[in-house]
Amino acid sequence: LKKTAAAFICSPSNPQGAVASQAYLRELIALAEEFDFQIFSDECYSEIYRNDPPPSALAVAAQMGAHPERVVIFHSLSKRSNLPGLRSGFVAGGPESIRRLKQLRNYAGAPLPTPLQAVAARAWSDEAHVVQNRALYQEKYKIADDIMADFEGYKGPEGGFFLWLPVEDGETAALRLWRETGVRVLPGAYLSRDTEGRNPGKTYIRVAMVAPKEEMQQGLIRLKSCLQS
Repeated sequence: LKKTAAAFICSPSNPQGAVASQAYLRELIALAEEFDFQIFSDECYSEIYRNDPPPSALAVAAQMGAHPERVVIFHSLSKRSNLPGLRSGFVAGGPESIRRLKQLRNYAGAPLPTPLQAVAARAWSDEAHVVQNRALYQEKYKIADDIMADFEGYKGPEGGFFLWLPVEDGETAALRLWRETGVRVLPGAYLSRDTEGRNPGKTYIRVAMVAPKEEMQQGLIRLKSCLQS
């Protein structure tokens, strides 16, 4: 911890859909205060959740009276509004962090065309479609829970729009699903790296619940039937 410069978290997480609790964030921020490192919190999925809104690391830091530069959070229209093509997001943090990010953008940032900025501004200012989007994903959680209830190791996500399903081998399962059912998933090993001689994602696949409800439902039925056979 004395050598730590920064800690990165994602809540709700991709791919597992886990949510960092207030207690988890308080413990992490307390460590960052003690050992003087920054926390970069990816909260792009924070408006897609099952029950309660996920706590924000920046809000928890403010409650704790942490150093104003301790936490930097990231948000995006990509998940909030299903608008990945706009490439619009924002960063919030202390004034020094924002100053340095603005300097970085001067050298490395890609400017967003004015028409896209106008569309993004409209999307950021509207909450109605966000509520509708969240309700749709909550319906999809219910569909997934109903279909996958007896799938060994299934755990519905707390947030985000992925299922993280245990399998014997992620690559083998992904290839079989594509060849036999036309369902496309991502091997879990592609989202992680080897640590202590093993890849922790090797025995998982990530399933994106982004298709229309009826299509997603049929896809999950085919996926389950294929994997259980």
